[in-house]
Amino acid sequence: MLQSRSHVRKTRKGSVIKVVRELYLREDIGCGVGVCADGVCASGVRTMQALPANANKLHAMPHIIVPDTNMFLHQMDLLEHKAFSDVVVLQTALDEVRHRSTQMYARLRAITADVDKRFYVFSNEFMRDTFVKRVKDESPNDRNDRAIREACRWYAKHLPSGISIVLISDDADNRRKATADGMFAYSVREYVEGLTAFPELVDMIAVNDDADDAAAKKISYPDHLTPSQITAGLKSGAFCQGTLGISFHNFLEGSIYTKVDGEDTSVKIIGRTHLNRGVHGDVVAVRILPKSEWLRQGDNVVLDAEEDDETLEKVDPNSLLDASAAAVPVPEQDDEMQTEETEQRAANSGDWVRTGCIVGIIQRKWRPFCGTIEAPKDVSSDSGSSSQQKFVFFWPMDKRIPKIKIRTRQAKQLAGQRIMVAIDSWGKQSLYPMGHFVKALGNVGDRKTETDVILLEHDVRFMPFSKQVMSYLPDEGEAWVVKEEHLAGRMDFRHLDVCSIDPPGCTDIDDALHARLLPNGNYEVGVHIADVSHFVKPGNAMDQEAATRGTTVYLVDRRIDMLPSLLGTNLCSLRSNVERLSFSCIWEVTPDADIIDVKYSKSVIRSRASLTYDAAQARLDDPTLTDPVSTGIKLLNSIAKKLRAKRMANGALVLASPEVRFSLDNDAQDPLDVELKEMKDTNALVEEFMLLANIYVAKKIYSVFPDSSMLRRHPKPSATNFESLIKAAAEYGIEIDPSNNRTLSDSLDKAVLADEPYFNKLIRIMTTRCMMQAVYFCSGTLAPEDFWHYGLATDIYTHFTSPIRRYADLVVHRLLAACIGYDKTYSSDLVDKVKASELSDVLNFRHRNAQQASRSSVELFTNLFFKNKVIQEEGFVIRVMKNGFSVIIPRFGIEGIVHSQAAGPKGSTDSAQLLTHDAVANTLTCPTTGAQIRIFGKVLVRVSVEEAGQEAAQRSKLVVKLIEPRVPGLSVDPVEVQKVKVDVVPAVVDIPGVGKVKTNVGETNRVTAEMGVVSGDAVEAKAGSAGVKGAGKKKGGKK
Repeated sequence: MLQSRSHVRKTRKGSVIKVVRELYLREDIGCGVGVCADGVCASGVRTMQALPANANKLHAMPHIIVPDTNMFLHQMDLLEHKAFSDVVVLQTALDEVRHRSTQMYARLRAITADVDKRFYVFSNEFMRDTFVKRVKDESPNDRNDRAIREACRWYAKHLPSGISIVLISDDADNRRKATADGMFAYSVREYVEGLTAFPELVDMIAVNDDADDAAAKKISYPDHLTPSQITAGLKSGAFCQGTLGISFHNFLEGSIYTKVDGEDTSVKIIGRTHLNRGVHGDVVAVRILPKSEWLRQGDNVVLDAEEDDETLEKVDPNSLLDASAAAVPVPEQDDEMQTEETEQRAANSGDWVRTGCIVGIIQRKWRPFCGTIEAPKDVSSDSGSSSQQKFVFFWPMDKRIPKIKIRTRQAKQLAGQRIMVAIDSWGKQSLYPMGHFVKALGNVGDRKTETDVILLEHDVRFMPFSKQVMSYLPDEGEAWVVKEEHLAGRMDFRHLDVCSIDPPGCTDIDDALHARLLPNGNYEVGVHIADVSHFVKPGNAMDQEAATRGTTVYLVDRRIDMLPSLLGTNLCSLRSNVERLSFSCIWEVTPDADIIDVKYSKSVIRSRASLTYDAAQARLDDPTLTDPVSTGIKLLNSIAKKLRAKRMANGALVLASPEVRFSLDNDAQDPLDVELKEMKDTNALVEEFMLLANIYVAKKIYSVFPDSSMLRRHPKPSATNFESLIKAAAEYGIEIDPSNNRTLSDSLDKAVLADEPYFNKLIRIMTTRCMMQAVYFCSGTLAPEDFWHYGLATDIYTHFTSPIRRYADLVVHRLLAACIGYDKTYSSDLVDKVKASELSDVLNFRHRNAQQASRSSVELFTNLFFKNKVIQEEGFVIRVMKNGFSVIIPRFGIEGIVHSQAAGPKGSTDSAQLLTHDAVANTLTCPTTGAQIRIFGKVLVRVSVEEAGQEAAQRSKLVVKLIEPRVPGLSVDPVEVQKVKVDVVPAVVDIPGVGKVKTNVGETNRVTAEMGVVSGDAVEAKAGSAGVKGAGKKKGGKK
């Protein structure tokens, strides 16, 4: 039977077209219920059973559940709970969810793929008995509701006697019509309250309205514009669009990066009203405010999220900014001509920053958030979970997210626990968004709980690999060996003196090197990379999981692998004295390090030695060692230094970030020691050849696949990024020239103070933070001149050398295999520009999250190390704000914020500003003593840790207090300096009650870089990251 269905849609050009589709209605679609005796159903998929009698006190008989579309859109946390099974997912609802929410559609598809959940997709839109045609004047929503009721009616007639069908819908009219037709229909709350075996489900019900308790404070936010109004405003230029980013230092300040008048620029959004219910990460439409309301550069405020919010409500957030900024009008400049006088006046008044207000939300990016509840004042009188839900506030761990109001029966039980909460709605008259409880994670302050929170907050997939993924591992398991059949099309390099150089304890060795003298006087240099693509085939479950994870994530005490450990630490790992499959780049190099030729080949190698950086350095430093491996390392080092000199001459940057590493207790995994990382010649040696391989592979794949190559670029930073740094350096007689990477590199080399050896590294750290982020991209989406990698001073770059831990490298391996003719049947997805571009975006997102998770882990373990300690140390000021300044402490490589105002009594809006802010000079000055805080200035501070607590969802945090210079009311008294050893890590420590414990137990965690760095991921991670002895490992210096 044929039917037609039509709908209208808007094209990319904005025109509206009518689409008509013919449907073939079938009669052979089964119901999916296992006990059904119908012949058609018996021959089809039989997914569902029936929920047993008395499973729900509201509906005691055995039944099957049919949710409507809104339940899938808003109550997914409930449906993912084990209490919900034997559910019919109607095609009507599935299609509507797919069109309205990609995120919810993906979650729903994951549930339907889980055989234990017993969710059955019923194609009611293609079945003759359940198809309904839209009638005249019927809205699409009413038609879909009618289609859902028609499917329920068919199930009710079709199911065996004793099994009923239950429609769950929060649409009262839909329930009324279903009941009138003789069907069972309940609201979500009615049905959930009947599941008495799972009382926690009541707290998980999403709030779909702006219901609030009577005592709630009200506010009136501006109305959000409709999508059509937003679209019109964006086209006309009245609005601009961007992703909202909330400041870490001031949760009432946000910004978007967008294009205004053809120029890429940042727009600040200050205060609750102007933020207008925007949440960090939302895609928003913004109206630019008049120039009289713009701000000056330097008007930054640090504001603790845990400050009494009632106090903050009394304060106009704009008053927290520099008062002089509001009083001085923006200088109006002639568009064509600017005199020297006006240039000087503009410089003296600071650089102006556009401000705006949010007029509408284009796309919400809400996700479940981790944090704690603010316990109600009467919670102590409760004996346990109450039968009545109470309104409580939830404080997210992420300071950029506002408090969320939830209803719960478990206030006393959840007090002192980390929990997950999801936002449901944010009404215009509600000061805070409404949400619902998702699940409890564990006690506040517990290391495992806090680590799980880090992973959840950064969307890191850390669940074990599924059985389906593991099924694609070799059947031989650890007994797998290289066989003759594997050698077809490969070069045999097993005779070469190959070795690997890695951090101590490294198990996922994905690169090895060799060098030898050729008869013609030149050298042969080889980089051999683990051939992961031999084991991970495109499109299978393992490949899909690796693509979703994107990268291995390195924490202080653990490593979240991208691939199962059998591959990462065994079969792919280029361990010594075992044969392994590899992908090799072989160069012929002159004694002056000029490249004569390069060849690429799949290969097989047998590494002669797996060395640590220290072991390789010892061979390098010992002139008496002449064995083949030691000779090869010395030759590699000689060539690497010449390659590095050429790279530096081309303008490559040497930047830095403060990095520390921890020694962990074997058993308890507590931090025993912390030290700064040290770079050796062998680090630079490995780094140089990894860079060389990445550059040459990028050239090769782009020459064959110009439209679909996976490349990596580092955009040139805006000159405005350097303004405060240039001004601060000039105070010390240092000139920073960011005109291009070569002038910047030269000026950094000259940035030296004779009396302060740390100054050069400090200025490189700050330069790093002026950089843009390096990103993956598809070559067909940008012009070749935009491929430039600023930090490495190279026209083209990619990632090839770490396929065990980066999915981008695996994609590049597949591209290179196709380039050299090894893979003649490569997937069409490999050369699909659209899919390659989408994959690049996903990998960039995963890469950023992995970096942020690593930093958060370092912060957690730093706080554990300083627990119960009070340290007095010298530091340097690296940022000045209106009411505070940031300090870096070189001895530990850590940072903290010193607040420069004294808070008044709780509940008061008064706070004494103890330092006067000069926005033009970017300084803080004490009016009474004349003491001045400026960037690069040296200070003496006291460092301690404030314990984790329930209030404001705080982790334990580092607290930095000023000692010197002396500022009355701000400076604290000096303390007796505690001796904290950071220079040498003992091999064994004696712990009372535990005994002797090795500290050098594992793998050094290091965030990779893409340029020559003193330490740290200078381009990819603007802040420092961690090192660990004992758990997560990341290759030091490898790119």
